[in-house]
Amino acid sequence: MEQPFLPILLGSDMNAYGMARAFYEAYGIKPLVLGRSHLTATQDSRILNFQQIDRLNEQDVFAPAMKKVAKEYASQNLLLLACGDDYAKLIIKNKPMLQEYFTVPYIDETLMDQILLKENFYKMCEKYDFKYPGTTTVTAEDYESFTPPFDYPIIIKASNSVEYWACSFPGKKKVFVAHDEAEKTAIFKAIYSSSYQDTMIVQEFIPGDDSYMRVLNAYVGKDGKVKLMCLGNPILEEHSPEGIGSYAAIITTFDKELMDQVRFFLEDIGYTGFANFDMKYDVRDGQYKLFEINLRNGRSSYYVTAAGYNLMKYVADDRMLNIKQELTYADNKHLWMIIPKGVLFKYASNEKMKIEAKSLIRQGKYTNSLFFKEDMNAKRWAKLTLNTLNYYRKYKKYFNNKGLTE
Repeated sequence: MEQPFLPILLGSDMNAYGMARAFYEAYGIKPLVLGRSHLTATQDSRILNFQQIDRLNEQDVFAPAMKKVAKEYASQNLLLLACGDDYAKLIIKNKPMLQEYFTVPYIDETLMDQILLKENFYKMCEKYDFKYPGTTTVTAEDYESFTPPFDYPIIIKASNSVEYWACSFPGKKKVFVAHDEAEKTAIFKAIYSSSYQDTMIVQEFIPGDDSYMRVLNAYVGKDGKVKLMCLGNPILEEHSPEGIGSYAAIITTFDKELMDQVRFFLEDIGYTGFANFDMKYDVRDGQYKLFEINLRNGRSSYYVTAAGYNLMKYVADDRMLNIKQELTYADNKHLWMIIPKGVLFKYASNEKMKIEAKSLIRQGKYTNSLFFKEDMNAKRWAKLTLNTLNYYRKYKKYFNNKGLTE
């Protein structure tokens, strides 16, 4: 059967699989997945085609590689989508060139700089009345004399995630929590004795476990109007060094006031495409504190599709099939997870949400995006099962360990 269009997904992680699954569920289409390496999530799958391109996340490789792929599939309508931040940035930086070959549902570079550069981001927050955690920065030059302007505990994370991924040191984590002066000093010493010499971001810690987090995924149409918003309430995050801050289980939830506020913001700044917001509910003042905006759908965004709002159908109907869409605020209850139930109920601490999760499981309203009935074979099943069982070991070892110790 002739496909009406071909989605090209950059990245091969669980987000790539969730996106491929959504396209397959909506249209029976198999996307082309491009990545530097082939990760377990997308291995042994018959709902996607994978192509490995070394160093695809580097500019000198990216542009020629994308032209080559475009020529290879020149007879088809190509929709280009990023599964991670580095690829989203590359697409936006190369958008004028890419648009000659692909449909590119992303904002342009000037708007990206306004949103992503931390100092600009906070100005935008002020303007649109988004609250955000107390935040400051530290450099290799001044970290030894640095005293945080707010109370401990504090959050420490890299400003330049690309450089940070490339460095290594004992006890490295995606995000650190320091509880006192000594711990803060030790963390900075460890970081700056590695190859990473860029700025670090220091943030006030907002009290509350993982269930105080909220994640919002939105799709803004080519007409600049929001078409879909879906709010998720994580019950549990990952706790391994490389996974800290990534969601492991989410229940969809609803907050019209928050959705209205985000919708006004996106439409007012002239945004298009996917957007993903991470925030935390602060019991001290009853406000959501915004951490960041990602210029792509979130890593866990299959929770939206699982709840009955196929996220990829929104972008494809709008951009590839020219189908008119009305605004939808998602309000179906659904549990999305990538961890075994045993891990979820052992480590999640919000009792009310655990009861809700059990009820959704009983009703069959739960999904693990990687386990897709129509895409199961012995090899894939064995790998995924092993991977899933591994979470028991990871949580046992790393749960709530966000300091320097291994």
